[in-house]
Amino acid sequence: MPDVRLAAPQGKWILFTTVLGSSMVMLDSTVVNVALPRIGHDLDASLATLQWTVNAYMVTLAGLILLGGSLGDVYGRRRVFVLGVLWFAAASLLCGLAPTSGVLIAARALQGVGGALLTPGSLALIQASFHPDDRSRAVGLWSGFGGIGAAVGPFLGGWLVAGPGWRWVFLLNVPLALVCVPVALRHVPESAGRRESGRFDVLGAALGALALALLTYALIEARSGSPAVALTAAAGLASAVAFVSVERHRAAPMLPPDIFASRSFTAVNLVTLCVYAAFGGFFFLTALQLQVVAGYSPLAAGTALLPTTALMLLFSSRSGALADRTGPRLPLTAGPLLCAAAMLLMLRVGADADYPTDVLPAVLVMGAGMVTLVAPLTATVLASVDTARAGLASGINNAAARAAGLIAVAALPLLAGMGPEAYRSPAAFDAAFDRAMPICAGLLAAGALLAFALVRRPSPGCRRPECRTHGSVASPPLEGQGPGAPRGDRLSP
Repeated sequence: MPDVRLAAPQGKWILFTTVLGSSMVMLDSTVVNVALPRIGHDLDASLATLQWTVNAYMVTLAGLILLGGSLGDVYGRRRVFVLGVLWFAAASLLCGLAPTSGVLIAARALQGVGGALLTPGSLALIQASFHPDDRSRAVGLWSGFGGIGAAVGPFLGGWLVAGPGWRWVFLLNVPLALVCVPVALRHVPESAGRRESGRFDVLGAALGALALALLTYALIEARSGSPAVALTAAAGLASAVAFVSVERHRAAPMLPPDIFASRSFTAVNLVTLCVYAAFGGFFFLTALQLQVVAGYSPLAAGTALLPTTALMLLFSSRSGALADRTGPRLPLTAGPLLCAAAMLLMLRVGADADYPTDVLPAVLVMGAGMVTLVAPLTATVLASVDTARAGLASGINNAAARAAGLIAVAALPLLAGMGPEAYRSPAAFDAAFDRAMPICAGLLAAGALLAFALVRRPSPGCRRPECRTHGSVASPPLEGQGPGAPRGDRLSP
């Protein structure tokens, strides 16, 4: 049984290194959007290249995060966590030194592999190290400090882009890793779960990531209308079908199909796909809109969205408590509708937009909607499956949100009619942005309708989230095994 106490020096060091490691991933999930216009200018990149700068990372992260969570159970959680930190830092260094856009995209894909090892590994270390009496508080602190990292990200990214340059958005991860790794090796105890279960669904993970990559490529390059795009789309669909077939027939699948036998679990993941597709498209395009059209500096653009994360940090725990009393149906319906209203308010943001009157109202409504939505979403995911599968269910929901975001970043510019050079023309980008926001609002309205029709109140004795405070806009918070769950249940089947 783990016996490290939170108040002990070792407990503080464990919390420090896990927060620092996960914050690296959290920062990169929020700061890169702010840097996109400068990256495009310096590397003479098209809009498609900027889309790949975001999506290459998301493809590998979303495709491999379930597999990454299970590796620590067999090979050692500290070992996999440290490997993830080192991998992420090395890929970040390559991003920062990238001489061409092609190298940057490849390095971003490698970053996603490190993130898939690091993100679930940081939570797994807390779950495996702390005494049961301190575990919930440690997870809460990990989640809360990670949210602060998400809040600082856009501000820090904007400052770096406007000052030392966009490359430092990535290079900053190297000194963070040089602090994180020695602390982990010295103070974090090694642990492992089911060593007898050494089989990994590598084929399933590879097919899932391949399907996402091929479909993303087809959507981004669809403007060309070439036969290669059609062939890529067909190959992506075939990979997706093969992924489903493999998962149905493997003895230990990464994504057990029977978990979707729960109607509530299926419903909440459909809601997740709708709302996080809208969020992914919104944050990608808004960072460009504020700089390309409204004329904001990178620092001003990064700071402009800060109230959304701040509201989530301040009120997410209260929203979760309110949903416990009212049930999830109401907040999962009202939250997306508030976010949809925020998308429509963003239509006011054009050339020379005034922050207090044009941008801030939309950002505040967006924050209120996400506060209303995200905590009940996580609670419903956990409540819809057996306690023994809570970690797996959370991992699936987290991966679904990231996959929805990357598909939206690929598809939304196409649906809005953005040309390859649209971000170089304020008028062209503004017109396409005005077409994109109603599409995002429509996705959110669809999510609200699904929640109203399909989500029901969970049973009174179901599992409750430990991550009560959070600030990530890229995905719902990860949850681990929780107190009293069987050993080895985390992000592995």
